[in-house]
Amino acid sequence: MEHTNIKAPQSENQFFIDSKQLPPKALAKKHRLERDPSSRKNHMEYLPGMEQIHSDVCRNVLTQIESYDPSRYTARDVKAALEHNTCTIEDFKALLSPAADPFLEQMAARARLETSRHFGNTVYLFTPLYIANYCENYCVYCGFNCYNHIKRMKLTMEQIEHEMKVIADSGMEEILILTGESRTQSSVSYIGEACKLARKYFRMTGLEIYPVNTDEYRYLHECGADYVTVFQETYDRDKYETLHLLGHKRVWPYRFDAQERALMGGMRGVSFSALLGLSDFRKDALASAMHVYYLQRKYPHAEMSLSCPRLRPIINNDNINPLDVHEKQLCQVLCAYRIFLPFAGITVSSRESAVFRNGIVKIAATKVSAGVSTGIGDHESKYTGKEPAGAKGDEQFEIDDSRSLDAVYQDITDEGLQPVLNDYLYV
Repeated sequence: MEHTNIKAPQSENQFFIDSKQLPPKALAKKHRLERDPSSRKNHMEYLPGMEQIHSDVCRNVLTQIESYDPSRYTARDVKAALEHNTCTIEDFKALLSPAADPFLEQMAARARLETSRHFGNTVYLFTPLYIANYCENYCVYCGFNCYNHIKRMKLTMEQIEHEMKVIADSGMEEILILTGESRTQSSVSYIGEACKLARKYFRMTGLEIYPVNTDEYRYLHECGADYVTVFQETYDRDKYETLHLLGHKRVWPYRFDAQERALMGGMRGVSFSALLGLSDFRKDALASAMHVYYLQRKYPHAEMSLSCPRLRPIINNDNINPLDVHEKQLCQVLCAYRIFLPFAGITVSSRESAVFRNGIVKIAATKVSAGVSTGIGDHESKYTGKEPAGAKGDEQFEIDDSRSLDAVYQDITDEGLQPVLNDYLYV
């Protein structure tokens, strides 16, 4: 698969890769999207069929982002934040600021105390299952984007059940079902049938799919889905526009309201995240937490959690990286999350190293993935070493931590913590 970088007058140039497999007409359209903003649809306008719920949460979150200047906080503000029993919004902003860098050890101690107080010494385990990698969006940093030449695949129900059985046989009891963002290839009914199969093998089923309307979330919940994860990617609307050039994902407000629609549709829980490294990570971290904060007050019965992924290299483009978000900054964000939102779950995925994940579960994280594959149809080969009979689809991004469930379980135990596969009973 030959790809070449192109020249473009935008800061996203390191993301732009041309495949020699693209026909001239498709290549010309791709270049127009990258170089000519007038060729792209308004990213703030809803497309036909997209439900509008007119929530006040978005306005509140944007107000907090717009008023946040990380540079104005001082060491004195950080010290005061750490001394307060309850972390206010202003305290949280101080803990995310550069002024908090020298206080990381104190932040970690406070975060560890809050985690122990509200979650004990437990760490929850899950694994993702990608069932399709077809996508209709052009998100320039994503391995699944419609202009990236990769092996595409959509699992049949028989293949999905086989993958689920392989995973369940390893001892895993919670699964996260993922697809590329293509309604054409991965319809809501297709995802619903996968949820029904998951209930045969797992106690908990999550979804990380394209955003849908309230009635569709209700249908998926009835099929067996318990919670929904949506990455906003970045809350910076201007930056979002230059990164998401084509497809339904381009519509920023529809994506923002996805978690609220999921809760309106009966989902028990929702998870939030920005992809750190796309824009100002401090403002994106603030926005993610404020999104949880305001929805938690509106839906106090719901379980809410945060993820904190960083950019990872993708097939055909290893220039993609998390820019200025290093492990120290990631740790700062996670500690600030825990201090500000002590009841929220915090997930750290296999994008991060085993060493980092082993350390952060002792401080702030409450959930980690194990036995991970971001490819399609390859769990049998990764879990048993036996090559599957059919073809496999390419991965969305490179993972860093490839440990098996047994290895992650043992490492968590060795840290003096209690791994938990499930704590739900259906009656």
